[in-house]
Amino acid sequence: MAIASEPGSQAINARQAYYERIASDHMTPLWEVLGALVPKQPNSPAQAALWRYATLRDKVMEAGQLITAEEAERRVLILENPGLPGQSAITQSLYAGLQLILPGEVAPAHRHTQSALRLVMDGAGAYTAVDGERTTMHRGDFIITPSWTFHDHGNLGDEPVVWLDGLDIPTVRFYDAGFAEHGQNAVQKTSRTEGDALARYGNNMVPVDFYQSPAEPTRVFVYPFSRTQESLDKIVHSEPDPHLGHKLRFVNPATGASPMPTIGAFAQRLPAGFETRPYQSTDGTVYVCLEGEATVSVGQQEWQLQRDDVFVVPSWQVLKFHAQRDTTLFSYSDRPALQALGLWREARL
Repeated sequence: MAIASEPGSQAINARQAYYERIASDHMTPLWEVLGALVPKQPNSPAQAALWRYATLRDKVMEAGQLITAEEAERRVLILENPGLPGQSAITQSLYAGLQLILPGEVAPAHRHTQSALRLVMDGAGAYTAVDGERTTMHRGDFIITPSWTFHDHGNLGDEPVVWLDGLDIPTVRFYDAGFAEHGQNAVQKTSRTEGDALARYGNNMVPVDFYQSPAEPTRVFVYPFSRTQESLDKIVHSEPDPHLGHKLRFVNPATGASPMPTIGAFAQRLPAGFETRPYQSTDGTVYVCLEGEATVSVGQQEWQLQRDDVFVVPSWQVLKFHAQRDTTLFSYSDRPALQALGLWREARL
């Protein structure tokens, strides 16, 4: 079998001259970039990273002294992946940020094509309104503002409230499909009582004439942490999955599909003393430690998790946990989009 030889300097110069000529026609040679375009395995530019909430909280609160929620429209500090500077992204497809709303403030109503989730982390007394229905925000609640739904936030309490925002901004940006619209009023007029959507769509029932495709976002826009805890508490008596512990995914109750077509969300319980086996998947994932204490390793990084810490696991990096105490994790990723495109893979090592 013939073995390819290295090109001589004359051939290299000829090729370079050729590349420069075809560049004027906006062309470039595939063979020079093929290995990077079609790699042997995912090689994300995103990096594993950790944000310690206890350390960042004062900086989040400081933002409240510098700009109002009305001025900012959304007073958020973006969690920017160190491998993706300037892109407002925590993974290649996802955005994350810490949003602050102070007592008496309103973050005015708007809507956009980007899908969003909120995970309440700190404080009490705030609400989110989605298409005319408010829900009071409690710690650990998972709240959705589906694509192109009007939403505003307010704080009727007496303490600051902070939540984690997760959006598919980089995905929508990739498709050049971003649109936004401001509401006519800063605060929506409520048209349904609190809990209406959960009662109408979240108790294994739907209106008799309601039909929905799996690609549509859920009408249930709040998943109370109390219900999540109840589910996790009931299943911890069974044998944990060796790679995942006790892990559940949130669904649209009407279809069984993900609550949003581009973002999946998960709740996970690791019993005290439990150590997961190494795991890889192609969905870049953002985690929040809601309760407990655990050591996590992501690729070559290792951290001791504390309450409210946020960390990111880029695509295909090896993930392991070792829980010192019972630990509850929330996470979100781009898994539904990858599955719809036939691109999701996992490896249980």
